[in-house]
Amino acid sequence: MASFTISLNSTTLLVLLLAIVSCLQFSFVDSHEFQVGDLKGWVVPPPNDTDIYNIWASNFRFQVGDSIIFKYKKDSVMEVGKENYNDCNATQPTFFSNNGDTEFKFGHSGTFYFISGASGHCEKGQKMIVRVMIQDIHSKSSAYHVPVFSIGVFVFAFVVSYVI
Repeated sequence: MASFTISLNSTTLLVLLLAIVSCLQFSFVDSHEFQVGDLKGWVVPPPNDTDIYNIWASNFRFQVGDSIIFKYKKDSVMEVGKENYNDCNATQPTFFSNNGDTEFKFGHSGTFYFISGASGHCEKGQKMIVRVMIQDIHSKSSAYHVPVFSIGVFVFAFVVSYVI
């Protein structure tokens, strides 16, 4: 029976250790920014297209860490609860901004409700529901989020093939 032994010097061992550590960084949370309403921004929608923002939001798979950017003039954006969304009630927002260039970062999964704080705008359809997906590290399917692998996987494979 033939015996097989591997002799590793300290340099090879260090390179192998670094390769293993870099593989532990296999993937990371990748976040994205989305501009609400694309180039039109956050404006009162046309009377025949009052669901425009919900249609826009349904085209994306928002994840924790993603941000939406509201661009507007002489307006505001509020995050509100479901009932306040349905009633266009702007008296109890959980988030408010009126700086014209508002970033809202999703810190958890769930459903988020946004309305315009300008008088009459919400009633004209300037409101939006965003659903943020529950993070699933095993999920490989995503329309706009692709897992990013560390170069460590390739380094590890190279080092292993070199050492063995």
